[in-house]
This record gives sequence, C-alpha cells and structure tokens, in this order.
Amino acid sequence: MSWLEALILGIVQGLTEFLPVSSSGHLEIGQVLLGTSGEENLMFAIIVHVATVLSTLVVLWREVLQLFGGTFTTPKWNKEKDYVAKILVSMIPVFIVGMFFKDQVEAFFGNGLLLVGICLLITALLLALSEWLQKKRQGAGHEVGYWDAIIIGIAQACAVLPGLSRSGTTIATGLLCGVKKESVAQFSFLMVLIPILGEAFLDLLKLLKGEMTSELGMLPALVGFVAAFVTGCFACRFMIEIVRRQRLIWFAIYCAIIGSTAIIATVC
Repeated sequence: MSWLEALILGIVQGLTEFLPVSSSGHLEIGQVLLGTSGEENLMFAIIVHVATVLSTLVVLWREVLQLFGGTFTTPKWNKEKDYVAKILVSMIPVFIVGMFFKDQVEAFFGNGLLLVGICLLITALLLALSEWLQKKRQGAGHEVGYWDAIIIGIAQACAVLPGLSRSGTTIATGLLCGVKKESVAQFSFLMVLIPILGEAFLDLLKLLKGEMTSELGMLPALVGFVAAFVTGCFACRFMIEIVRRQRLIWFAIYCAIIGSTAIIATVC
C-alpha cells in the first residue's frame, strides 16, 4: 500500500465512520478499486479505526470528562454512573461476537462487493424507516434506557458486517426504539470507544507475539492515521448536527445508490 492509497482510504474511513454509510463497506470498495490486499488491509483497518476513536474523544471531550468525573469521584450512584452502566450493557452483544465469532466475522471481509451492496441496502432501509417514524412522532422521545442499550448493542454487533453502517444502524435502531434524537447520536459514538480500543489492543498483542504479520509500511500507516483522525473530527461534529435536524434520508438515498451499484457491478 502506497502513502497515496493510505491517504485516500484514511479519508474514506474518517468520513464514513461517523456518517451512516458504512466505513467498513467503503473501505472494502476502496481496497477493491485500488487493488490493495493481504494482511496489510487488516492492520490498516485497525489503525484508522483507532484514529477515529481518538477523533471521537476530541469532539466529545467535555462529555467524556464529565462521565469520568461523575463515575470515579464519588461512591454514590449518579447519572454519570448510570450512563456508563448503559454503555457497558450495550457492549455485551459485540463482546460475545468478538470473543466467539471473530474468525467468522473476519472471513466476511475481502469476499467482494455483493455482501457490501446488500448490507448498504439494509442500511438505507433502516435510515429511511427511522426518519419516517421520527417525523411521525414529531420529535417526541425518551432518554436511553437499559433495554434500549441492549437493543442498540445488538445492532452494533450486527454492524460488524461490511456495508452495514455501525453509526447508521445504531442511530437508526435508537430512533426506532423511541430514543430522543439529541441523545442517540452521542450514545452511538461513545458506546464504540471501548470495543474498538480493546480489539486494537488485542491485535497489537498478536502482532508483538508474531501471531499476525503485516507488510504495511510506517509511512502509509502514519498518513492513514492522520487522514482518518482529521476527517473523523469533522464528520463526528457534522453527524451529530445532522441527527438533530433529521436529515438521514439523504444518506439512505446515497446508501441505496452505492449498494445497488455494488450489486450490479458484482452480478454483471
């Protein structure tokens, strides 16, 4: 992978991690178009995902500090501890998938564009349905509850498939559950921090132990990381505002077009 390819894929990852159009699906499409393949793809995906996690911390640093302060500075149960508990509950489904089905999930990646196209169409359907239901409710909703956290967590676990947008699926699922649009985007972005960092740490241990190899060079890795981080900061702020204004239908149309194109390109 050249530094230019890393720059392009890093920008793609940073923008699509938070926009509801599937970062994994677009990385898969980008890698097919650029002709990159092999173990370096997996290592590159880990690096740019860590970059977007850090961009989340930069954008939502006030909320993160408030959660840390409220959780660790007092022994009493408070709203911060309650919120963190909901995040931990939401992680249970993806933890199960990561622990027991990691190899099966990784086998989905690199298998062509057909699965990506189908999952993008599913993402489009979820986004369109959630926006329609939100408008029908006229913006009414509730804060994230424990049952909502479980359902959103299951959606996140399903979104490990390339083409099924993590942010799109979790945000749409939260809206379908009746969660306030002001709350669902922030919860969606915060709930992914620990799983991505945990997965990156485990893969780093494998790399240090020699259980996983990579031909990814230092320059492409650095360029991809910086590109994903900078564009991720922009996309995170932009997506929060988009959810507040209920403009998900345009992303649904985009996903439908790209998904259909990927399927047609594969079949034809």
